[in-house]
Amino acid sequence: MTTKELYTKDARIWVEHPVEVWESATVTSDYRSGVLIVKLDRSGEIRQIKITDESQMPPLRNPSLLIGQNDLTSLSYLHEPAVLHNLRVRFCDRNAIYTYCGIVLVAINPYYDLPIYGDETIMAYRGQSMGDLDPHIFAVSEEAYTKLEREGRDQSIIVSGESGAGKTVSAKYAMRYFAAVGGNASETQVERKVLASSPIMEAIGNAKTTRNDNSSRFGKFIEIHFDHQYRISGASMRTYLLEKSRVVYQSAGERNYHVFYQLCAAAHMMPELKLDHQDSFHYLNQGGSPDIDGVDDLKAFHETKNALTTLGVSEIEQQNMLTVLAAILHLGNVDLTTDPDDHTGNNDGAYIDSQDRHLTIICALLGISRPELSRWLTHRRIASAHEVIVSRMDVQRAAFGRDALAKRLYGELFSWLVQAVNRALDTGHAKSHFIGVLDIYGFETFEINSFEQFCINYANEKLQQQFNSHVFKLEQDEYIKEEISWKMIDFYDNQPCIDLIEDRLGVLALLDEECRVPQGSDRGFVTKLHQKCSQYPHFLKPRFGDAAFIIKHFADNVEYQCGGFLEKNRDTVLEEQLECVRQSTVRLVRVMLADASADATAGTHATLPPPSRRRTTPSVPVASLTQPPRRASGQKQTVGAQFRQSLSALMCTLSATTPHYVRCIKPNDTKQAFQFDAARAVNQLRACGVLETIRISSAGFPSRWLYQDFFSRYRLLCLFKEIDRADIKATCSRILNRHIKEPDKYQFGATKIFFRAGQVAYLEKIRADVQRLYCVRVQSCVRGFLARRRYRRLVAALHGIQARARAFLVRRKVQEIRRNRAAVKIQKNVRGWLARTKYQRLRRLAIGLQAHARGYLARKLYKDKRMLKATITIQRYARGYLARKKAKKMRRQIIIAQSAIRRFLARRLYKRLRIEARSLDHVKSLNKGLENKIISLQQRLGDALEKARGVEPLQAQIVELRAKLEMHKAVEIEAKALKESINSKENLLTKLQAELAEEKEKNKRVLTEKKELEEKYKRDKEALASESEKLANELRSNKEHYELALEERDKQHEAEKKALCLELEAERQSRQKLLSSQYELQERLDTIQRAPAPKEHRRSLSDASTNSQQENTVEDDFGYGSVRSVETTRPALEAVNWSAGTHNGPTPMADAGLVLRMQNRISVLQGELSRTAKRAADLEDRLTNRLMSPPSNPDTDRFKVEELEIENKKLREHLNRLRAAGDGNQVSKEILDTLSAMQKELDRRRDECIQLKSVLTHQTVNLKSLASNYGSDVDIINEDGELATAYEAQKGINRALQEELVNEKKYFAEHLASAKAEIEKLKEDNEKYQKLLSVDLSQEPKNKSQEYAQNEIIRLASESLAIQERVDKLSESCRRYKNQIRLLVCKLKEAGIDDVTDILEGNDTIISQNISTVDLAPVMRKKEREYLGMFEYKLQDEGVIIKKLITDLKPRTAITLLPGLPAYILFMMLRHTDHVDDEPKMHHLMKAIRLAVKKTLKKRVDSVEYSAMWLSNMLRLLNNLRQYSGDAIYQAANTPRQNQQSLRIFDLSEYRQLLSDIAIWIYQGLINLLEHQLERLIVAAILEYEEISGLSGPRAPAPQPSAGPARLKHELAAAHEQLRLHAVDPPLRVMIFKQLFYYICAYSLNHLLLRKDLCCWAKGLQIRYNISHLETWIKEHLAEYGQTSVEETLGVLKPITQAVHLLQARKSMADVASTVDMCADLSAMQVCKILNMYTPAEEYEVKVTREFIHEIQKLMHERAGPNASKEPQNLLMDTKMIYSVQFQYSPSAIRLEDIEVPEVLELDGLLTKI
Repeated sequence: MTTKELYTKDARIWVEHPVEVWESATVTSDYRSGVLIVKLDRSGEIRQIKITDESQMPPLRNPSLLIGQNDLTSLSYLHEPAVLHNLRVRFCDRNAIYTYCGIVLVAINPYYDLPIYGDETIMAYRGQSMGDLDPHIFAVSEEAYTKLEREGRDQSIIVSGESGAGKTVSAKYAMRYFAAVGGNASETQVERKVLASSPIMEAIGNAKTTRNDNSSRFGKFIEIHFDHQYRISGASMRTYLLEKSRVVYQSAGERNYHVFYQLCAAAHMMPELKLDHQDSFHYLNQGGSPDIDGVDDLKAFHETKNALTTLGVSEIEQQNMLTVLAAILHLGNVDLTTDPDDHTGNNDGAYIDSQDRHLTIICALLGISRPELSRWLTHRRIASAHEVIVSRMDVQRAAFGRDALAKRLYGELFSWLVQAVNRALDTGHAKSHFIGVLDIYGFETFEINSFEQFCINYANEKLQQQFNSHVFKLEQDEYIKEEISWKMIDFYDNQPCIDLIEDRLGVLALLDEECRVPQGSDRGFVTKLHQKCSQYPHFLKPRFGDAAFIIKHFADNVEYQCGGFLEKNRDTVLEEQLECVRQSTVRLVRVMLADASADATAGTHATLPPPSRRRTTPSVPVASLTQPPRRASGQKQTVGAQFRQSLSALMCTLSATTPHYVRCIKPNDTKQAFQFDAARAVNQLRACGVLETIRISSAGFPSRWLYQDFFSRYRLLCLFKEIDRADIKATCSRILNRHIKEPDKYQFGATKIFFRAGQVAYLEKIRADVQRLYCVRVQSCVRGFLARRRYRRLVAALHGIQARARAFLVRRKVQEIRRNRAAVKIQKNVRGWLARTKYQRLRRLAIGLQAHARGYLARKLYKDKRMLKATITIQRYARGYLARKKAKKMRRQIIIAQSAIRRFLARRLYKRLRIEARSLDHVKSLNKGLENKIISLQQRLGDALEKARGVEPLQAQIVELRAKLEMHKAVEIEAKALKESINSKENLLTKLQAELAEEKEKNKRVLTEKKELEEKYKRDKEALASESEKLANELRSNKEHYELALEERDKQHEAEKKALCLELEAERQSRQKLLSSQYELQERLDTIQRAPAPKEHRRSLSDASTNSQQENTVEDDFGYGSVRSVETTRPALEAVNWSAGTHNGPTPMADAGLVLRMQNRISVLQGELSRTAKRAADLEDRLTNRLMSPPSNPDTDRFKVEELEIENKKLREHLNRLRAAGDGNQVSKEILDTLSAMQKELDRRRDECIQLKSVLTHQTVNLKSLASNYGSDVDIINEDGELATAYEAQKGINRALQEELVNEKKYFAEHLASAKAEIEKLKEDNEKYQKLLSVDLSQEPKNKSQEYAQNEIIRLASESLAIQERVDKLSESCRRYKNQIRLLVCKLKEAGIDDVTDILEGNDTIISQNISTVDLAPVMRKKEREYLGMFEYKLQDEGVIIKKLITDLKPRTAITLLPGLPAYILFMMLRHTDHVDDEPKMHHLMKAIRLAVKKTLKKRVDSVEYSAMWLSNMLRLLNNLRQYSGDAIYQAANTPRQNQQSLRIFDLSEYRQLLSDIAIWIYQGLINLLEHQLERLIVAAILEYEEISGLSGPRAPAPQPSAGPARLKHELAAAHEQLRLHAVDPPLRVMIFKQLFYYICAYSLNHLLLRKDLCCWAKGLQIRYNISHLETWIKEHLAEYGQTSVEETLGVLKPITQAVHLLQARKSMADVASTVDMCADLSAMQVCKILNMYTPAEEYEVKVTREFIHEIQKLMHERAGPNASKEPQNLLMDTKMIYSVQFQYSPSAIRLEDIEVPEVLELDGLLTKI
């Protein structure tokens, strides 16, 4: 098919654009007769394009399938607009800065820090072939490193590009990759020094330009050397063409080298340099742009200083270097003027003022003569044939000479620093191979191009020539490898341009010739060029002027201005100035200039020694172009000649290596992030050779497809019967023969099909047409089928509706007829029935109404009469009741009123009578009335007697007299009575007078006390009121404060708890990572030690650490220390002579056991004392808390607190006494019983006191409240002195209680004193007996009786201790039961059961009986042997035991034994060392265990079985040490027997930590091993395996068990089975598989993020199906550990699952929120990366728009919060992340005494069961 046939309607093409270079358009009609009508896509403009030459048709656009390809050579149409568009799409739309172009990596500077250079990315690219993952600088570095390992040939990476394109950064990342994967073979950490050299070289060689803030103004070639094991062994650096002119001159907007500005920023730190602000120096203020945004020069200065220190540059050398730099700055400020005193008429002579400050500073800094320097800065020496003339230079020449000296000094300093870096990077180790990184300037063209641009472009011509030849060679090799016929490809050869520069009459030769001419000038040089070089086709003359020339480079035509060519090529400095400076006292200056003079003699000035393997390097010395050497004849070599030689040497070096190319592109000049300037990019693509690579590729067969991929994509272009799956190549041939008629358009290779340019696009067009045709056909068939089915259904429905409608009408009509007939008959009958019924109803109704009406009237009359009678009766009774009630009420009210009045009158009279009765006057008045009455009666009696004697008795008077007589008799009787009454009254009066006097005295006292009480009451009331108010206010404020404080504390505690949890988790992870890195370093150290030892002696780090561990304590970094010695806590052991009695007495082991048991008993007592102290402290804490908390009853609580404080004080005194007596054997039981009884009584009395005080306080409070209620009427309460009486009575009660309490305290103190004395006496006796016993036991028995006595003492003591232990335990149990009984009794009393005293007494009786029974029971010794659960062994047999138990133990043997049996045996051996108190033996055993386990696992590092076996055993041993440690936290689940078997002497907590670290090391090693086994299966099983047929390829064969997820599940099941067989703890198994599935998720997600071919819908479905296999495996195998474990393990797969869901989800703007919710475990960067790489496989699939990605990113950032941007962002997941593991305590129920050693371990005779 011809090219013009592709220009049909709707074809997409590219047309030129004046700004965008190219823009897209669509053909509106087929191409005819030289005119092509197109429509611009952006503006919609219709344009006609005239075609004069059909071979120059507008470029065609690639199909959408190929847009955004990782490799530009995979595009179907390879031309400039396609390359530019592909780069723009990847850079702007997908934020991908790297793109392949064949073997070239195109890197676009993003001007943004991307998180794609972390360690995770390095590990992701490690071991991957170039092209497997997304393009990256690490992929090129990995390719170079892999080829170095595979082929053993040196490699080189050539990084080029213009200033600001990112060359230095790319080179830096490449070196970082080599440092990461290459490791380090020496102790100098070469990779660190290589990276540290970057800030130094940037400081002295980089500067700010108009295009780049950190532009490298020199080229460098860094060689990273590797040893025979391909580990970094050193490095070296070569530099090229330092731009020294920048030292003395900068253009507008540029800066000098960074180091000068750093020096000025740190001027305050170095006052001796006399520096000032940067704007005050001439060499720094010419550009007018001294600052760089975002750069701190002072901070950069410190980084430079640190880097110099890292590279070994001493402080003196650094100070000298800074002195030279400061001298250069001051040299630029030396003022060169004309001499004002010169009267000779020559005013052009240069002159320096004698008071010039800067000249003085220079001389002081460098230590040189000021007159000499001043002279030679203004004079020069001219040597002629006969004499030497010294002449003054003019100002311009003097300024040139001064600047030349400054440039020379800076160049020498630069060279010296390069040599210092090389010395630091040269480790002296063997250098077998190297990888070179060339960071060199790219092609440059400016408005004014000078000598520097000429050298740079010359170097790029040489590199481009080498690049073209290499690309061409690779292209031809590919064709030969695939065995296809090919023709020679014609490519651009720039050898003519190089000849123009290098020939004998070339530019460089003519320049050197003009430099040798005494009066040579720049114009003379240009004139010679115009004359001699006009014959070269690449040389042109400019149209205007004769001071320039043009060279046609491969990238562009460049016009060079000749100004300064000769001076820069000569690079001359006055020898007199150099001689003056050589006299400097600064050593560095002398060294630099001495090196220069030595180079002039030797003719060499190499900054890099030639490598030993570089045999192709010519004999020309490789030199640094910072300073030119001299020729052997003594004539100075020019810069151009030297650069040519160095460039030739570089090309030889590159030719001897396998080159790799990185082309850096600067996207825009404004340094905007991800902004793409097409015009700038195109110029750089042309200049860096990328388009030339495209041209070479497009000249051959640029598009290459694997047969399987081609068949999967284009199989629909052939018939089904033509498909032969057994021979895919034949099927592909049929497809191509059918559709491509020209056989020259494609070739069949061995594994690929090669296509000419445009053929793949043509096949895509045919495929799209066929798909469209098939779709139309399918749509037509489906639509016809749907229409026919709909018509048939409609017809059937209509027929059915009609039939049913007609039947319905007929049935309705028949029904109507029948209904009419029936209606007539029904009406007739109904009407008759209604008439009869109506008549009968009316008749019955009338009769009924009459009957009811008559009855109703009769009943109503009867009822009315009866009602009237009842009403009259009720009224009669009611009226009577009301009258009686009213009378009773009135009578009751009258009586009440009378009673109240009489009571009131009686009370008043009573009070008055009481008052009168108490008064003496009243009594006197009563007595006086009686006396008067008696006297009057006596007088009357006398008068009556006198009248009776004087009158004649008459009958009437007799009667009267008789009456009077009777009356007189009555009076006498009354007088007698009155006399008796008077006597009694007198007696009563005397008595009352006495009582009255006494009462007066009492009343006076009561009144005074009353007044005092009232005053005191008022004062107390006021004080209490104020205090109460104050306390209430304080209480309210404290309450509020405490509430706020509690809330804040709770919040703070929650936050601190979370922070501490996170910190603990992070610390645990970091510590485990540190342990992991430590063991990795130890393994590397062991590897190095296993390597052949070098000739020189070197100390082994592992040996040193072992020795230090033997001699000293374990390092503090891991928290270890030596096992705590217990000798200081066992004073009784010092008196025992262990060597005595070893011959014929009792064995020392028995003696030691006895004494140890006694000591253990003492330690038990001390433990009880410590627990008592803890209980006292707990009691004190509870008291403190109770005091701080607001009490419900303040008075009761206060008294309780007082009593408890007293009790606490006594308890502490008692505790001190017990501690003092703690060394005794046993406290007297009677004393303890007495003390307990006294304590109970004291508790009872204390409770009574508290209750009484509480009652008293409540009464007082009630009285106060009552008084406060009455207010001023307090006298009503205390009117008779009741208050005082009650107060006195209460005081008496209190005194009595207090005296009783004091007596009780005194009694208790006396008993305590007696108990103390008894305890002291017992203590003294115990010490005396103990000393005697120890002396007797330590002496050798003299006879059998003494030996028998010693044995009997030992036996009795041991039995006594055993009995005492049992008694203590039973006593403790009884005490606990008593407490429980008391609690139950309290509950019974609360429930209302009072008869509980008998129960308590009965229980006490039972308990006491039990105790007495236990105490009196004899201890019977068993005749059978009872094992103690320990193994005895000899120290000399320890190595054999460890070897058979650890080293030689096979997993297949271990799984047949008891799980953890080696750990049990080792622990029982440890128990024996604890039993005999052999600390060195214990240390030796623990060390042997650790070393044997490590040695075994290092020897079998690739065995999962061994790792699982010893992980289980180490954890079992660790849990045994915990279980039998004696710590209360680990004894809760133990049996009494297990608690008795706890370690008694050694505290192995440090060794528990050590075993925990070993278990962590084994765990991490097991994880790494399993991850390494799974790593090769993950990508194939999850990402690449295709089991669902018909999605992205042909139907795959039936899945094999060894492929895909089945193989991965098989490996996981095998690992799970090994963990189960070796009885690894279930929580640890869950953690292991959680870690493994995290690794699977992270590894697969990282590859998904780096592979564009996986980001499509079909692949997403396949991956999701593969992941479902893993989820099924998790649910099946981990369900036994609980649903929580299953959910946690499934949770770690969420990132990859969500990424796959993202591939399958809809991607419209309406789905933004749901997409963000779906990707909760993915970062915004990961989501955007997947969406950017998403490529629809078909055109009809929905494409992801930029707006959708931006909305996703925006919403995810909003949900992440404002602090999310501050956190470090990583694109890839950390595959090295390890979850922190915690080894949970798992006690064992196995009894140690039941464990036997099986015969299979072959330990018979080595271990003895005790």
